[in-house]
Amino acid sequence: MTDPNKSSFILVDDFSSVYEELNFTWYNYTEFLPDPATHPCTLSIPDAVMITVSIFYILIFLLAIPGNLLVGTVIGLSRHTLPPSDLYLLHLVAADLMLAFTLPFWATSVTIGWIFGDAMCKIISVLQELSFYSSILFLTCISMDRYMVIVRAMEARKANRQLVSWLVCAAVWTVGVLLSLPRFFSSSSSSSSTKYNNTQMGCSEQYDPSSADEWRLATRILRHTLGFLIPLSIMLPCYGITIRRLLHLRGGFQRQRAMRVIVFVVVAFLLCWTPYHVAVMADTFFRAKIVPYQCPERMAVDQAMFATQSLGLLHSCINPVLYAFVGEKFRRRLLQILVKMGIWEKTSTSRSSRSSFSSEITSTFI
Repeated sequence: MTDPNKSSFILVDDFSSVYEELNFTWYNYTEFLPDPATHPCTLSIPDAVMITVSIFYILIFLLAIPGNLLVGTVIGLSRHTLPPSDLYLLHLVAADLMLAFTLPFWATSVTIGWIFGDAMCKIISVLQELSFYSSILFLTCISMDRYMVIVRAMEARKANRQLVSWLVCAAVWTVGVLLSLPRFFSSSSSSSSTKYNNTQMGCSEQYDPSSADEWRLATRILRHTLGFLIPLSIMLPCYGITIRRLLHLRGGFQRQRAMRVIVFVVVAFLLCWTPYHVAVMADTFFRAKIVPYQCPERMAVDQAMFATQSLGLLHSCINPVLYAFVGEKFRRRLLQILVKMGIWEKTSTSRSSRSSFSSEITSTFI
């Protein structure tokens, strides 16, 4: 008989039923399935593409450096005062050389990551942005100067074009420096956005998280407007009116060569830069949440930006060919330098007399 004043204990040898009840009550859950719409996107670029882009950067570097140096040397050795178009071309050469200088750094970054430190990340990023804006603005200046010479020849002769051209060059570099200042926010940081899950160093803008979206949107708007839309809206009317003016001039051969150079300039600009800006605009719409997107669209735009940027960089080595090697005036100057250096034997050529206006076209376009 049990003492009623003492507590009673129930001895349980098997606690499995208790554990199962507790597990069912507190720890039972359904399997979590992530929402694809909110799942982070990881950019996957094959090794072959990365290596190809890196080699492409090096090839552009090897073509742009000697080509632009040759053009700059020929223009700089001119004994006469440089006309505005040649002055703009000389500054365009400087901008393209600046861009070409950054390419080996980006080629290395594409393959093995950024290994040059935080200071070089800022310097290279600023130089690339400065060359981007200044080269496009100098292309615009060349189109405006050619419009003035051909369409408004009387006004161009009366104006002090030499002084104006130097002021314009100073203004272009000033604007380029101001627009490239946000790149000082660039710094080297670890990134895991490759197809591998390991991290490697990259060089990109590192804005304050609280205002990163606003900074990025502001710089993108400037890049779209001042770096593409406004220059294009100036170049197309200037060259279009210039071509219409050339169609009413005598001298079919010179007129055809002048118009051919214009067409090449416009087509090269559109082919090199339009795909890149379309891709960047799509990325801007995504970041600003103007256009809804999911992971496949996000990855497609990132890959398009990566590919079309290489096409835009190609424009730096096309400029010497378009503005110089196609031109008769440049070849004549280069031949004179080679003759003076004893590399080329001087030959006598007979040239027919040309009108003053036809000579103006020749000195400006070809």
